[in-house]
Amino acid sequence: MNDPTTNPNLQALSRQGVAVWLDDLSRERVETGNLAGLTKQYSVVGVTSNPTIFESAVSAGDWYDDTIAASAAKGYDADQAVRVLTTDDVRSACDVLAPLVEQTGGLDGRVSIEVDPRLAHDTEATIEQAKQLWDIIGRSNLYIKIPATKAGLPAITETIAAGISVNVTLVFSVQRYREVLDAHQAGLEQRLAAGESLDGIASVGSFFVSRMDSEVDKRLARIGGERAEDLKSKAAIANTRLAYQTYEQVVAEPRWQRLADAGGAPQRPLWASTSVKSDALPDTLYVTELVAPGVVNTMPEKTIMAVADHGEITGDTVRAHYAEAQRTLEAVQDVGVDLDDVYRVLEDEGVQKFVDSWDALLASVSAKLEAAR
Repeated sequence: MNDPTTNPNLQALSRQGVAVWLDDLSRERVETGNLAGLTKQYSVVGVTSNPTIFESAVSAGDWYDDTIAASAAKGYDADQAVRVLTTDDVRSACDVLAPLVEQTGGLDGRVSIEVDPRLAHDTEATIEQAKQLWDIIGRSNLYIKIPATKAGLPAITETIAAGISVNVTLVFSVQRYREVLDAHQAGLEQRLAAGESLDGIASVGSFFVSRMDSEVDKRLARIGGERAEDLKSKAAIANTRLAYQTYEQVVAEPRWQRLADAGGAPQRPLWASTSVKSDALPDTLYVTELVAPGVVNTMPEKTIMAVADHGEITGDTVRAHYAEAQRTLEAVQDVGVDLDDVYRVLEDEGVQKFVDSWDALLASVSAKLEAAR
């Protein structure tokens, strides 16, 4: 039954099996009731955060001044102060979303926090910080975000084996996504082998969408010609649809079935970076063209509002298009785009963008600490 207070377009998206998550978090959103309002009116059932989001939140306004002043009084440095304010925000958001955990049978109502991006290529340090963040925040509806770098893969396995729910971030290629799915299963298998329960352990694999088109289209423009022009803004949707095909294949395999029989929850595909980067594209493109059951779409508020206003949800727009998606990526390669290099560049840039945001966050907090002292 439809709730008249909830946006019908986002209700329709949810009925198709797509969990709507907000790709943003700030103290202002939590304390003003904005986040709670989004859950009631716009079908939001989860939240993701990252270093860029926190840097933007802290640098805008005075919502964090009291916390930073308290950190200054305790003699904290910038790293310690950032740890306090980010974990406080995520814990508060977890509490706001806690009722959704029960409403969705434990599937949603979750909030993500990322390990320090400077640790992206350090397996052991990532595992250690994942455990620290899990303990500090102390909420079962938490996800720890770990990047899908080569060093991140074993960290994903070990963190899940420790009973910690993981949001795997910065996944760009189908090949790496299969490795991420494997790392998730390996973690559950280790946990079972140790005689531990799989209850409550959740995971999502965050497959990045729009950045793929941005990089591929740049290369197609350099190549030039009618064939290259026709392929613009098609690679990201094709790539993401093939990721969902991989997910379907993995959860149909006997290996996963054994884990499911033991109470394991599948690692859901999550579509990240779903705001368009070109004004020439429909602003709901990476939502309406990537509808499939059992996925998460994490959107900035601007995209959520665009879907609410004019998003046309017509049903599953993924599973009937696998062959077409494969042909599209083959055509992109045939015209001269090296997709393996695209994936490498996107991963390297993705890590570096978060490192840059983290450095900017530390600098901003350091300046505020000095002012408070």
